[in-house]
Amino acid sequence: MEAILKAALTQIKDSSLVLEEDYSDKKRFEKAIEMVLTPQKIIKGKVKVKGKNFQAYRVEHNDARGPFKGGIRFHHQASLDEAQALATLMSLKCAVAGIPYGGGKGIVIVDPAKLSQEELKILSQEYARLITPFIGPWRDVPAPDVNTDGQIMAWMLETYEKETGQQAPATFTGKPIELGGSQGRTEATGQGGVYVLEAYIKAKGIRKNGVTIAIQGFGNVGFYFAKIASAAGYKVVAVSDSSGGIYDKKGLNIDKLSTSKEKYGNFSEVAKKEKRQFVTNEELLELPVTILVPAALENAINKENMEKISAEVVFEMANGPTDSEADHYLNEKGVDVLPDILCNSGGVTVSYFEWVQNLNGYYWTMEKVNEELKRTITKAFNDIDKIKTSKIISYRKAANYLALKRIIDAMMLRGRV
Repeated sequence: MEAILKAALTQIKDSSLVLEEDYSDKKRFEKAIEMVLTPQKIIKGKVKVKGKNFQAYRVEHNDARGPFKGGIRFHHQASLDEAQALATLMSLKCAVAGIPYGGGKGIVIVDPAKLSQEELKILSQEYARLITPFIGPWRDVPAPDVNTDGQIMAWMLETYEKETGQQAPATFTGKPIELGGSQGRTEATGQGGVYVLEAYIKAKGIRKNGVTIAIQGFGNVGFYFAKIASAAGYKVVAVSDSSGGIYDKKGLNIDKLSTSKEKYGNFSEVAKKEKRQFVTNEELLELPVTILVPAALENAINKENMEKISAEVVFEMANGPTDSEADHYLNEKGVDVLPDILCNSGGVTVSYFEWVQNLNGYYWTMEKVNEELKRTITKAFNDIDKIKTSKIISYRKAANYLALKRIIDAMMLRGRV
């Protein structure tokens, strides 16, 4: 079993120990937990592109709260274990956000960099044919993930509609605006993370102008978190990409830095060309800041570096950036770790808004999207904060407690257990 799947299942088992006392029928509760630990369906098959076969999967985890929801990734190192873990975590994430979905995840084991544009299109169409019998607006709603994007969703939607003989834009989210995509989807994960930050700062009574932030990762999530947090009045003092990062304790101009990165290719080159202070990714994690935002790598904070983390708070914008040993250590040390299933749930929340807009054939403005996102994600934080305080547990356990309770209650109401 891969580490990512083991970690996801361990999180559920650990949180179930806190949740169990809420249920009088222990056998029924234990049966429900077993069901949550196992996906409902795994679709598997081969996808053929010009004589070559690629292994493909779609994992559908739990639909007690609504249709399955989750991305499709094309990656040569993807695996079924990884897909199962991410589908499970997506069920928890949707439940935490309070949106009516269960989790799903699709993968094709392929290196898309080795495919031509035409081969990528064929791969997308063939994968869509494989999963068409199992997806649909009220059944399973895929979205983009690693190495997939709006164009790939457009090809898949066209294939699905040809196979089923009907227009059904709500079958996929993360589509181009022209085909029913939502305003605000591109920046949604970063924007949602900043709304969690605002809610946390307010709850703790922290003065915004004294907050310093270091962000590991400058992809879509890290860039938009940095840009939006900076515009909201927070001092972003460090950002990094895979080459390393730039640090300035006086604060960084994110737009200027983004322009420099485009010009020179990476932050290592930016530091050399513009004579800026360079930090490695390891050094960035150890900076003396208020808030550390791991927004790139899984297990970035681990037993090797956990004792060197000097941030007061960790905001997990990447999936699984803190391993279980480091998580336990930081909690014992009094560092709040805001979990990924809350912090990066802005993306799936705006995907949900896209689905709602498609089903209604009516489209929202950017202001409406952000207003609804702020309301949804602030409520999610406040719900978790109350559980954390009343149960005297960590934010991660509180988030998992809330998510599991919502999923299990739905399963029990349906009579599945």
